[in-house]
Amino acid sequence: MSDTRSDADLLALTAAGDRAAFEAFYRRHAAWLVLRLRHRCADEALVDDVVQETFLDLWRGGAARYRERGDVAGWLWRIGSRRLLDALRRHGSRDRLARLLGRFRGRDEPSAEDQVLYGVEHGDLAGALDRLSPELRAVVQATVLDGFSTAEAAVLLGIPPGTVKTRAMRARRQLRQELT
Repeated sequence: MSDTRSDADLLALTAAGDRAAFEAFYRRHAAWLVLRLRHRCADEALVDDVVQETFLDLWRGGAARYRERGDVAGWLWRIGSRRLLDALRRHGSRDRLARLLGRFRGRDEPSAEDQVLYGVEHGDLAGALDRLSPELRAVVQATVLDGFSTAEAAVLLGIPPGTVKTRAMRARRQLRQELT
């Protein structure tokens, strides 16, 4: 039996301590949040931890922060994706990437992906990316490296789509100048 209450109603009830409303909200949103976050991170255990932390935060009072402005799913996605970024920073994403790439050793030639990643980590591109402002680097990460659309990047970063486009244009111009 599905719960017909709106997401906003479920969040309001969750903020008031209604466990059944929280469980209904979790059942409605947890699976798609896991799938979306797994598109950003191949570490299933880390994604599961992030989803658990996201919903635990909602239960512990985070649900009260929703102000009925915009889509609940977008709001939840922004929370989950930011928690994932924090977790990746904490756990050393480069170390995890090195371990994942280590599984592919033994091939005669490095794959195209390995060559690009090597260039990002050790080549001129890595330095150029590091010299971008944090705002421009975040847009490049979301739109180029993670493959999100402008609209998805806007939700993820909490900025308007037009700002994403402007920052992407500025980042491309700066990278072009530094790499030529």
